[in-house]
Amino acid sequence: MQKIKCIIIEDEPLAIDITRDYIQQVPYLELAGVYKTAMSAGSHLQQEPTDLIFLDIHLPGLKGLAFLKTLTNPPAVIVTTAYHQYAVEGFELSVADYLMKPFPFERFVAAVNKAAKLIKTGQPAEIETGAKEKSLLLTINRKKVKILLNDILFIESQREYVKVCTVNGEHISKISTTELESLLPGQGFARVHRSFIVSINKIDSYSKGELEIKGHIIPIGKGYKNEALFSRIAR
Repeated sequence: MQKIKCIIIEDEPLAIDITRDYIQQVPYLELAGVYKTAMSAGSHLQQEPTDLIFLDIHLPGLKGLAFLKTLTNPPAVIVTTAYHQYAVEGFELSVADYLMKPFPFERFVAAVNKAAKLIKTGQPAEIETGAKEKSLLLTINRKKVKILLNDILFIESQREYVKVCTVNGEHISKISTTELESLLPGQGFARVHRSFIVSINKIDSYSKGELEIKGHIIPIGKGYKNEALFSRIAR
Protein backbone atom coordinates (compact mmCIF):
# COMPACT_ATOMS: atom_id res chain seq x y z
CA MET A 1 0.00 0.00 0.00
CA GLN A 2 1.23 3.50 -0.83
CA LYS A 3 2.27 5.51 2.20
CA ILE A 4 -0.36 7.85 3.63
CA LYS A 5 1.28 11.12 4.64
CA CYS A 6 -0.32 12.46 7.80
CA ILE A 7 0.07 15.24 10.32
CA ILE A 8 -1.07 15.65 13.93
CA ILE A 9 -2.70 18.90 15.06
CA GLU A 10 -2.83 18.60 18.85
CA ASP A 11 -1.68 20.69 21.81
CA GLU A 12 -1.69 18.05 24.57
CA PRO A 13 1.76 16.39 24.94
CA LEU A 14 0.37 13.04 26.13
CA ALA A 15 -2.15 12.89 23.29
CA ILE A 16 0.62 13.72 20.80
CA ASP A 17 2.80 10.92 22.17
CA ILE A 18 -0.01 8.36 21.99
CA THR A 19 -1.07 9.30 18.47
CA ARG A 20 2.55 9.37 17.27
CA ASP A 21 3.15 5.92 18.78
CA TYR A 22 0.02 4.53 17.11
CA ILE A 23 1.06 5.99 13.75
CA GLN A 24 4.48 4.37 14.03
CA GLN A 25 2.80 0.98 14.49
CA VAL A 26 0.87 1.25 11.20
CA PRO A 27 3.28 0.48 8.31
CA TYR A 28 1.44 2.48 5.68
CA LEU A 29 1.27 5.71 7.71
CA GLU A 30 4.02 8.30 7.42
CA LEU A 31 4.05 11.11 9.99
CA ALA A 32 5.05 14.34 8.24
CA GLY A 33 4.61 16.79 11.09
CA VAL A 34 3.17 17.63 14.52
CA TYR A 35 1.56 21.03 15.11
CA LYS A 36 0.15 22.52 18.30
CA THR A 37 -1.97 25.16 16.55
CA ALA A 38 -4.19 25.14 13.51
CA MET A 39 -2.45 28.17 12.02
CA SER A 40 0.97 26.54 12.05
CA ALA A 41 -0.52 23.42 10.44
CA GLY A 42 -2.12 25.60 7.78
CA SER A 43 1.31 26.64 6.52
CA HIS A 44 2.31 22.97 6.18
CA LEU A 45 -0.84 22.14 4.21
CA GLN A 46 -0.13 24.96 1.77
CA GLN A 47 3.40 23.75 1.10
CA GLU A 48 3.39 19.96 1.49
CA PRO A 49 1.11 17.21 0.09
CA THR A 50 -0.90 15.76 2.96
CA ASP A 51 -3.31 12.82 2.86
CA LEU A 52 -4.61 12.72 6.42
CA ILE A 53 -4.97 14.98 9.46
CA PHE A 54 -5.42 13.82 13.06
CA LEU A 55 -7.25 16.90 14.32
CA ASP A 56 -7.98 17.89 17.90
CA ILE A 57 -10.96 20.20 18.45
CA HIS A 58 -9.95 22.32 21.44
CA LEU A 59 -6.83 23.99 20.11
CA PRO A 60 -5.39 27.34 21.24
CA GLY A 61 -6.58 30.15 18.99
CA LEU A 62 -8.47 28.82 15.98
CA LYS A 63 -10.42 25.70 17.02
CA GLY A 64 -10.17 22.46 15.10
CA LEU A 65 -13.56 22.38 13.38
CA ALA A 66 -13.43 26.10 12.64
CA PHE A 67 -10.05 25.52 11.00
CA LEU A 68 -11.47 22.63 8.97
CA LYS A 69 -14.20 24.92 7.63
CA THR A 70 -11.53 27.28 6.25
CA LEU A 71 -9.95 24.59 4.05
CA THR A 72 -11.22 24.60 0.47
CA ASN A 73 -9.88 21.16 -0.43
CA PRO A 74 -9.06 19.43 2.85
CA PRO A 75 -7.34 16.04 3.11
CA ALA A 76 -9.04 13.21 4.97
CA VAL A 77 -9.59 14.10 8.63
CA ILE A 78 -9.85 11.98 11.78
CA VAL A 79 -11.08 14.08 14.69
CA THR A 80 -9.53 13.28 18.09
CA THR A 81 -11.24 14.81 21.11
CA ALA A 82 -12.50 14.27 24.64
CA TYR A 83 -15.84 15.94 23.85
CA HIS A 84 -18.90 13.97 22.59
CA GLN A 85 -20.96 16.97 21.62
CA TYR A 86 -19.03 17.80 18.46
CA ALA A 87 -19.48 14.42 16.78
CA VAL A 88 -22.49 15.41 14.69
CA GLU A 89 -20.85 18.62 13.49
CA GLY A 90 -17.73 16.65 12.63
CA PHE A 91 -19.63 14.21 10.46
CA GLU A 92 -21.50 17.11 8.84
CA LEU A 93 -18.05 18.25 7.70
CA SER A 94 -17.45 14.79 6.20
CA VAL A 95 -14.64 13.74 8.53
CA ALA A 96 -13.47 10.15 8.04
CA ASP A 97 -14.00 9.27 11.70
CA TYR A 98 -14.34 10.68 15.21
CA LEU A 99 -12.12 9.26 17.97
CA MET A 100 -13.05 9.82 21.60
CA LYS A 101 -10.04 10.13 23.93
CA PRO A 102 -8.67 7.93 25.31
CA PHE A 103 -9.00 5.59 22.32
CA PRO A 104 -7.38 2.13 22.10
CA PHE A 105 -5.09 1.11 19.26
CA GLU A 106 -7.69 -1.15 17.62
CA ARG A 107 -10.16 1.74 17.41
CA PHE A 108 -7.39 3.92 15.94
CA VAL A 109 -6.71 1.30 13.25
CA ALA A 110 -10.41 1.09 12.39
CA ALA A 111 -10.49 4.85 11.91
CA VAL A 112 -7.35 4.81 9.77
CA ASN A 113 -8.82 2.08 7.58
CA LYS A 114 -11.89 4.26 7.01
CA ALA A 115 -9.64 7.16 6.08
CA ALA A 116 -7.56 4.99 3.74
CA LYS A 117 -10.71 3.92 1.91
CA LEU A 118 -11.78 7.56 1.60
CA ILE A 119 -8.34 8.61 0.32
CA LYS A 120 -8.24 5.79 -2.24
CA THR A 121 -11.74 6.05 -3.67
CA GLY A 122 -13.10 9.39 -2.53
CA GLN A 123 -16.00 7.50 -0.92
CA PRO A 124 -16.52 6.50 2.73
CA ALA A 125 -15.74 2.89 3.58
CA GLU A 126 -18.69 0.57 3.28
CA ILE A 127 -19.26 -2.08 5.86
CA GLU A 128 -19.94 -4.88 3.42
CA THR A 129 -18.69 -4.25 -0.10
CA GLY A 130 -20.86 -5.45 -2.94
CA ALA A 131 -23.96 -6.08 -0.88
CA LYS A 132 -27.24 -4.97 -2.40
CA GLU A 133 -28.11 -3.40 0.93
CA LYS A 134 -25.48 -2.21 3.37
CA SER A 135 -25.20 -4.45 6.38
CA LEU A 136 -22.93 -5.49 9.20
CA LEU A 137 -22.04 -8.89 10.60
CA LEU A 138 -22.33 -9.41 14.36
CA THR A 139 -21.55 -12.47 16.43
CA ILE A 140 -24.80 -13.52 18.12
CA ASN A 141 -25.04 -16.81 20.03
CA ARG A 142 -21.74 -17.91 18.42
CA LYS A 143 -23.11 -17.32 14.92
CA LYS A 144 -22.36 -14.59 12.42
CA VAL A 145 -25.64 -12.78 11.79
CA LYS A 146 -26.13 -10.21 9.02
CA ILE A 147 -28.11 -7.15 10.07
CA LEU A 148 -29.25 -4.68 7.45
CA LEU A 149 -28.42 -1.11 8.41
CA ASN A 150 -31.78 0.05 7.13
CA ASP A 151 -33.50 -2.27 9.64
CA ILE A 152 -31.75 -0.81 12.71
CA LEU A 153 -33.86 1.39 14.96
CA PHE A 154 -31.33 2.05 17.72
CA ILE A 155 -28.41 0.51 19.58
CA GLU A 156 -28.18 0.38 23.36
CA SER A 157 -25.05 -0.26 25.41
CA GLN A 158 -25.33 -2.97 28.07
CA ARG A 159 -21.87 -2.97 29.65
CA GLU A 160 -19.66 -5.27 27.52
CA TYR A 161 -22.63 -6.12 25.29
CA VAL A 162 -24.86 -4.11 22.97
CA LYS A 163 -28.52 -4.55 22.13
CA VAL A 164 -29.31 -3.84 18.50
CA CYS A 165 -33.02 -3.10 18.18
CA THR A 166 -34.30 -3.61 14.62
CA VAL A 167 -37.67 -3.63 12.87
CA ASN A 168 -37.53 -7.44 13.12
CA GLY A 169 -36.54 -7.81 16.77
CA GLU A 170 -33.60 -7.45 19.13
CA HIS A 171 -30.08 -8.87 18.91
CA ILE A 172 -27.50 -9.07 21.71
CA SER A 173 -23.82 -9.14 20.75
CA LYS A 174 -20.62 -9.00 22.78
CA ILE A 175 -19.03 -5.88 21.32
CA SER A 176 -18.41 -2.42 22.73
CA THR A 177 -20.61 0.48 21.71
CA THR A 178 -17.53 2.38 20.58
CA GLU A 179 -16.36 -0.50 18.38
CA LEU A 180 -19.81 -0.93 16.85
CA GLU A 181 -20.10 2.82 16.29
CA SER A 182 -16.90 2.69 14.25
CA LEU A 183 -18.61 0.26 11.85
CA LEU A 184 -21.62 2.50 11.24
CA PRO A 185 -21.78 5.19 8.56
CA GLY A 186 -21.90 8.61 10.19
CA GLN A 187 -24.48 9.91 7.73
CA GLY A 188 -27.40 7.77 8.95
CA PHE A 189 -26.66 7.30 12.64
CA ALA A 190 -26.00 9.58 15.59
CA ARG A 191 -24.90 9.00 19.16
CA VAL A 192 -27.42 10.83 21.34
CA HIS A 193 -26.43 9.46 24.73
CA ARG A 194 -23.49 7.64 26.28
CA SER A 195 -25.51 4.44 25.96
CA PHE A 196 -27.54 5.03 22.78
CA ILE A 197 -26.92 5.33 19.05
CA VAL A 198 -30.00 5.94 16.91
CA SER A 199 -30.95 5.68 13.26
CA ILE A 200 -31.81 9.24 12.27
CA ASN A 201 -34.54 8.41 9.77
CA LYS A 202 -36.33 6.10 12.23
CA ILE A 203 -37.04 8.87 14.76
CA ASP A 204 -40.79 9.50 15.14
CA SER A 205 -40.65 12.50 17.51
CA TYR A 206 -38.21 14.34 19.72
CA SER A 207 -37.82 17.06 22.34
CA LYS A 208 -34.78 18.66 23.93
CA GLY A 209 -34.47 15.80 26.40
CA GLU A 210 -35.62 12.65 24.62
CA LEU A 211 -36.72 11.11 21.37
CA GLU A 212 -39.09 8.32 20.38
CA ILE A 213 -38.57 5.48 17.92
CA LYS A 214 -41.42 3.02 17.39
CA GLY A 215 -42.64 3.43 20.97
CA HIS A 216 -39.17 3.33 22.54
CA ILE A 217 -38.27 6.43 24.57
CA ILE A 218 -34.56 7.23 24.30
CA PRO A 219 -32.89 9.96 26.41
CA ILE A 220 -30.67 12.59 24.84
CA GLY A 221 -27.58 13.01 27.00
CA LYS A 222 -26.61 16.47 28.22
CA GLY A 223 -23.26 16.34 26.43
CA TYR A 224 -24.92 15.48 23.12
CA LYS A 225 -27.48 18.29 22.97
CA ASN A 226 -26.53 20.76 20.26
CA GLU A 227 -28.15 22.49 17.32
CA ALA A 228 -26.35 20.31 14.79
CA LEU A 229 -27.96 17.19 16.26
CA PHE A 230 -31.45 18.66 16.22
CA SER A 231 -31.02 20.00 12.71
CA ARG A 232 -30.12 16.49 11.52
CA ILE A 233 -33.17 14.99 13.25
CA ALA A 234 -35.46 17.65 11.78
CA ARG A 235 -34.46 16.96 8.18
